[in-house]
Amino acid sequence: MAAAAAAATACRSLHLFLAVLAVSVSGVLSKSFTITNNCGYTVWPGILSGAGSPSLETTGFELPPGASQTLQAPAGWSGRLWGRTLCTTDGTTNKFACATGDCGSGAVSCGGGNAAPPATLAALHGSGGGMDFYDVSLVDGSNLPLLVAPSGASPGAGNCAPTGCLVDLNAACPADLRVVVTSSSAAADVNADDVVACKSACLAFGSPRYCCSGEYASPDTCGPSAYSEFFKNACPRAYSYAFDDATSTFTCAGGDTAYTVTFCPGTNSVKSSSPNSGAPGDLPVINGTMAYASGDQQVGAAAATPSTSRSVVVLLGAAVLVMLAGGALS
Repeated sequence: MAAAAAAATACRSLHLFLAVLAVSVSGVLSKSFTITNNCGYTVWPGILSGAGSPSLETTGFELPPGASQTLQAPAGWSGRLWGRTLCTTDGTTNKFACATGDCGSGAVSCGGGNAAPPATLAALHGSGGGMDFYDVSLVDGSNLPLLVAPSGASPGAGNCAPTGCLVDLNAACPADLRVVVTSSSAAADVNADDVVACKSACLAFGSPRYCCSGEYASPDTCGPSAYSEFFKNACPRAYSYAFDDATSTFTCAGGDTAYTVTFCPGTNSVKSSSPNSGAPGDLPVINGTMAYASGDQQVGAAAATPSTSRSVVVLLGAAVLVMLAGGALS
């Protein structure tokens, strides 16, 4: 009897040890993503897991202005995240759809659907070597500002730094790259013909020269264009074309790092109801370059007036138009 009791006690102790170990390991082998909406309008994040990575607890949800939601992902997880805007549910079909970033699922959850371009994309690639590779891409265009910021990383753990596009590019978008809301699809909080997204040249024209495909499918034959420079000048740490790797890929020690993904990181106000509206706020410095958004101030220098900030963004678009007129793309 004594031996049986001892065996039972040992078994219970083993089960308790394994339970504690499982909890401890799950904490080490997972990472958190905190998704925050600083825009003055609702954003519907979409999430797509990469090949071989499990789906997260949600693949899409509604995120009102000022709200945050934290998700857990297993170590080594790879996938992408983006924001959908101007979303509505059809009263007749009951199908959910978004003017930008729509994933085609007909529901708030994307269920494995990808973002319809143009959309600002945040991508994370977990590796077997214990490092996370992450980036923000404008290769297919942009629909809203987005910042990815790591936290808790070991000192000196790779090129571990914030990256993203802090600028709302819609107002300054070159005319032939603009996506506008039509009168038949305009949401209640925007006007018909408002610019709601900015295409890349590849998406707009489908040319191998801009898409880095065909005879241009290598870094030696496909370089930046005046169109991609429009995006790069505004967002120096984001991918502006397919081979823009040198300044656009970042790494952190995977086991120690959590990530915050912020929509409209330079906007502190939630008073605006339209993606085209700016609001006062502070913007961080990216690559030593001041980042501007409509109506936003700069950090690390004398504050710019709203009119000054708007002028800088518009000048980016004007510079592209001048380059195009001068034959810079030939």
